[in-house]
Amino acid sequence: MRIDPPDSGPELDQLTSFLDLQRATVLWKTEGLTREQLAQPHPPSTLTLGGLLNHLALVEDSWFRVRFVGLPDDELWAGIDWDADPDFEFRTAAEVEPEELRRRYEEACARSREVVAGADSLDQLSVERRRTGQQFDLRWMLLHMIEETARHAGHADLLREAIDGATGQ
Repeated sequence: MRIDPPDSGPELDQLTSFLDLQRATVLWKTEGLTREQLAQPHPPSTLTLGGLLNHLALVEDSWFRVRFVGLPDDELWAGIDWDADPDFEFRTAAEVEPEELRRRYEEACARSREVVAGADSLDQLSVERRRTGQQFDLRWMLLHMIEETARHAGHADLLREAIDGATGQ
């Protein structure tokens, strides 16, 4: 369910509410579609709604669990040779049932929420460092995930309209 973020309040509540709104938007845009519809690209792009769901599940786990707190990859992603197949999550999504794709994303989001709930503060630094050599704090990561998810929610809006004409916020 999509819930508007609060107009005021603690920074953590506002950041997580904005991220949850974007997550809910992606789920809304994929609701009620068949496997074939989730695998339908909008040329010239090869991007699909199923690929977006799979990608966003990976991104949630990668940023929150692996990079921020240093946990191992979720078993779903652990054995992938990303150098040999950098688009694995996009490419393989067409083989996965819609309910499973949505479940993967919802469970990854739940794991991410657990990481946030367990953090000391928005100033807590990541275990992993960025390419610059700098650690990032939870605030930066939440902002990055809002950006990442919102960008893909926009893609999802266009893809959904191309599939069945459905539009919306």
